[in-house]
Amino acid sequence: MHNPVVWTPYASKAKHMKRYEKLAAEIAEAIRSGVLAKGEKLPSVRHTGAARALSASTVFQAYYLLEAQGLIVARERSGYYVNAGSSQLQPHGVQESVRKEASTVDVSELVFEILEATRAREGVALGSAFPSPLLFPLDKLAACMSSSVKAMDPWLTVKDLSPGDLELRRQIAQRYLSDGLVVAAEDIVITNGALEALNLCLSAVTRPGDTVLIEAPAFYACLQAVEQHGLKAVEITGHPQQGVDLEAMRQAILQHRPKACWLMTSFQNPTGSLMPQKHKRALVDLLTEHQIPLIEDDVYGELYFGTHKPLPAKAYDHAGLVMHCSSFSKCLAPGYRVGWVAAGRYARQVERLKLTSSLATSVPAQQALARYLTKGGYDRHLRQLRHQLLLQQIRFMEGIASYFPAETRISKPDGGYFLWLKLPGKVDALELYRHALANQISIAPGPMFSAHHEFRDYIRLNYGHGWNAETARALQWLGAFVRDAQKKNSNE
Repeated sequence: MHNPVVWTPYASKAKHMKRYEKLAAEIAEAIRSGVLAKGEKLPSVRHTGAARALSASTVFQAYYLLEAQGLIVARERSGYYVNAGSSQLQPHGVQESVRKEASTVDVSELVFEILEATRAREGVALGSAFPSPLLFPLDKLAACMSSSVKAMDPWLTVKDLSPGDLELRRQIAQRYLSDGLVVAAEDIVITNGALEALNLCLSAVTRPGDTVLIEAPAFYACLQAVEQHGLKAVEITGHPQQGVDLEAMRQAILQHRPKACWLMTSFQNPTGSLMPQKHKRALVDLLTEHQIPLIEDDVYGELYFGTHKPLPAKAYDHAGLVMHCSSFSKCLAPGYRVGWVAAGRYARQVERLKLTSSLATSVPAQQALARYLTKGGYDRHLRQLRHQLLLQQIRFMEGIASYFPAETRISKPDGGYFLWLKLPGKVDALELYRHALANQISIAPGPMFSAHHEFRDYIRLNYGHGWNAETARALQWLGAFVRDAQKKNSNE
């Protein structure tokens, strides 16, 4: 049994730290120096507060900050412990290079096959694209919908059809403003989820036969959209921590003269990469230099684990070229299918395309969300959601470290709910996918994220559905299969 550790003040580099930040910095230093060992239990919140003359709230804030940094983990009804699991796995290095030529895309059949397998409630949905619906305040949203529908002006069913509900657009514009971005409500178009927003943007700036820059690996819906619009794709190598290679992008621009660029700059699907702010600025500068519109898919931007929300590339756009797309589906209201786009200089064009395609987004759903945002509980919900997703990530990292071969390489995202694994020993992800499915375990194999079915030894795992005994058994089964396949391949 370890004796409780009492931390003493030390000289901090930041003289103006808040009290919880000072405490977190001291604990972090104790972990890094080995004073607190991996797996060791931290003193209770009550003990630390009494020893340091701090409130319980201050101690909780410090522990939450350390969780966001991945240094400690909370265990239910037990307390806080130094994180022991994730360091056993190798982090991702530079992503493998991809083809540089412009080419057509053919992924839809593979994607449809895999998505069909993730819809069933039975089994373990590690291949799902969505977090658990139980993480969201659906009861409060239902109450907001009920009250807003009862008081709804009948004329709202025909007013502002294509741009969307004015109050909801005002609320979204206010959230942009709180992040330091000035976006007029009139320049926001409400859509049926972010996917419609992204497709409308693609239609606004391209024609069949045009070339589009995308990242590799890429969100499969991006690949499908490029395929359905009759476009050619140039894949830009992505780094699991840094995002797309900007020098490779510059070369691709000069060689292929693309008409648009589609990227996820924050917590990319599937890698979870977060492009640093200076790279986002450089990205926008590069695209502005060549007058290339950026379609920015930012559906995971609110799901950050740090103390500050990462700004989108849109924050550095002074020419109206960044078309910022997001939605409430991943952070508040799954199933409501309410997204939006702040399309800059293309706003009116996108609005007209919306009018001629789906005409409008559900008015009751928009009003429910507007009422919920007005009531002021959104940020509290987001804090709870981020906290839960971070805990789930840590549990999954520990489970993967326990069950998978040590040579497995893994991303460690600072947000979202995906892990990107490189399997050792040339293990085939599609073979693993099919055997796992037969055992009621879904995963997302790497080839579905590539225009050319590459990344054959990669898988994406979703930790957004929580941790339980069934999940642990699924990871154990996957790890055993990978070990067996690795051993088999080494003997051939």
